[in-house]
Amino acid sequence: MPDGTLPTTNLLPLSALPAVPSLPIVGAVPWLHHREGFMAKMLELAERYRHVGAIRVPMPGGREPIFVGNVSLAKDLCDEARFEKVLDGPLVHIRDFAGDGLFTAHGYEENWHKANRILSPGFSSTSIERYYPAMTESLEALVAYWSARSGQGPVEVVADMTKLTLDTISLAGFDYRFSSFSSPELHPFLKALGRTLQESIDVLMRPPLVAPLFSRHRARYFSDIDAMFALVDEVIRERKGRPRDTWPKDFLSLMLAEVDPKTGEGLSDENIRYQILTFLVAGHETTAGLLSFAFHELARNAELFARVRAEVDRGLPTTGMPTMKEVMSLDLTKRVLSEALRLWPTVPAVTRAAKEDTTLGGKYFVPKGQAFGLLVNATHRDPAVWPSPAAFDPDRFLPEVAKDRPAAAYKPFGVGKRACTGKHFALVEATLCLAVVVRDFDFDDPGPLVLAPTVSPKPRDFRLSVRPRGR
Repeated sequence: MPDGTLPTTNLLPLSALPAVPSLPIVGAVPWLHHREGFMAKMLELAERYRHVGAIRVPMPGGREPIFVGNVSLAKDLCDEARFEKVLDGPLVHIRDFAGDGLFTAHGYEENWHKANRILSPGFSSTSIERYYPAMTESLEALVAYWSARSGQGPVEVVADMTKLTLDTISLAGFDYRFSSFSSPELHPFLKALGRTLQESIDVLMRPPLVAPLFSRHRARYFSDIDAMFALVDEVIRERKGRPRDTWPKDFLSLMLAEVDPKTGEGLSDENIRYQILTFLVAGHETTAGLLSFAFHELARNAELFARVRAEVDRGLPTTGMPTMKEVMSLDLTKRVLSEALRLWPTVPAVTRAAKEDTTLGGKYFVPKGQAFGLLVNATHRDPAVWPSPAAFDPDRFLPEVAKDRPAAAYKPFGVGKRACTGKHFALVEATLCLAVVVRDFDFDDPGPLVLAPTVSPKPRDFRLSVRPRGR
């Protein structure tokens, strides 16, 4: 039943859904290996069972998450009246360092509601312009670095996009300069963050009986978390020690100065720490992946590259940084990013749970509290909605093409009230970078795309020969 109303008969139990083969103790882990990572395997399984739309995946420790991979069933999970976000999988472990920040807070936690009311105005599309200078300053460093690298071999695109987006969010968020392009190595903070994110998914694949064998991994994990806490706590202390009239207008000042309009309470220093780490994780990791995929596609598709460059040449000045208004007028450039997010959503799955007893697809009984992994990377490729789903086609996002598409078919920023608060920030930053780099540099074809087995998808070993335009 489309609205989830429970019929009195003929509902199937969720155990009737197909399941990945499994063994005692280790569950389905032996069947989940994929050189491009767990989420690539889940996409493969979703495509195999597309006709059913969902599959059970037994895991170590007795857990059996159910993953949904077609748009028909996704419509149910996206119904905010019946389903809500819950923490599961890697997010449970990311909470070790992101705490009750916006991304990893439980929906019932008061700090999520409080922080959402305080921070949402700062992330609105009209508020982003105040952070635009941080975006252009960071991008100027990338452009200078790539210009200097011309003729010295290919650049490491994923690493450089990671540096760019970290520098941008740290400068806009709390006036901190990592100055990542001053060193060929990733900043120690980035290395620590990368290791903790990877451990958050690796730990899910370990049966409890073998967990003691990974004690060194766990010790390094908590040591990395302590190092990240130390840096962020020092930033907060330094800001609070300055006269308030000297504070920059950034997210940290907003969190320290503003109070919740409903309760009159501010955020604690601990929660501010968690929010900053949330900004750093969600504000750089995902945008770096988005830009990397977009550049890979443009470097492989000469016709599309020419179309984007023609639009950029019409809309931007020939040198220097464009205004935000000029950048956001670039329709095709924005559609390239939308299509990159369709094929490679940087948050490839979200977890949704039933608020009350309900149904799935009008066929299966869903008890209250039952959780599902919504495979965004699979629904974004559902051929029932997306013709030739593996093809890269930005024109899918022309208004006349997209107008009748189900909302549940495209969810790159999550679902409902827990959708990404910073999506406007990310899209302005990504559009600016893509446009300026296409304007200023020529690329060579990097070869076929291979995914890295990371928490947030990225191309593996993506090296790109770049040179200043026309040379």
